[in-house]
Amino acid sequence: MALRDKVILITGASRGLGRALAIEFARQGASLVINSRAASEKDLRETEREVHALNAPVLSVVADVSNRADVERLAAEALARFGRVDVLINNASALGPTPMPLLVDTPIEEFEMVLRTNVMGPFMLTRALVGQMLARGSGSIINVSSDAGVVGYPTWGAYGVSKAALDHLTRTWAAELEGTGVRVNSVDPGDMDTAMKRASEPEGDASQWAKPETVTPVFVYLASDDAASVNGERLLANKIRDELRSSATATQSVPTHTGS
Repeated sequence: MALRDKVILITGASRGLGRALAIEFARQGASLVINSRAASEKDLRETEREVHALNAPVLSVVADVSNRADVERLAAEALARFGRVDVLINNASALGPTPMPLLVDTPIEEFEMVLRTNVMGPFMLTRALVGQMLARGSGSIINVSSDAGVVGYPTWGAYGVSKAALDHLTRTWAAELEGTGVRVNSVDPGDMDTAMKRASEPEGDASQWAKPETVTPVFVYLASDDAASVNGERLLANKIRDELRSSATATQSVPTHTGS
């Protein structure tokens, strides 16, 4: 799954899954554009240092994906530096207020902020970058989903609604881009030991949550040309990881596991 010639843009790369993905793609030899909001800039610079240590070309851009001007600047800086973006990973997410409230207690402004970050952000960034992918006839867009987008968990309302919308946005982009060489998929990484997970479940048992670096294989697969025929899928990271490990031919076939 050669990625040495790929340019990969990862939002929310300052920590958690985003940082794990940046480091793994750097190991694979890809060129990287990594992003976070200003509040996480210190952590983003640490990710940048780790990527540099792996001798991977990297551009760090501080931008808020919920803001249209920031999104357009992020896309423009990525294209100015590398000339193209082959793979877009919409990983940045907002959880909303914590402790997580019931919908009836969720401030309207907070609900709107979650939707702008988790749905409008991926829409705007995909829209800003898909044209140059279409011009080349190739590209991979990967949206990070959640089982909260499938199951209606109490107090997970804003986040869950946003992830359900993101999954449908994925399916719609995929249907509209079918046959162009640009593919759009979503990945549910499962429960991970991240700052966001700890904030959402402060009493949870972190020993039962996966480390972010253990779920990166499905993203590597979707970024590669081996997944050129995979489009409009909702993939469960752990199941696909196990498929890729257990079968030498798994990377040559379309994964069949989708779900919550």
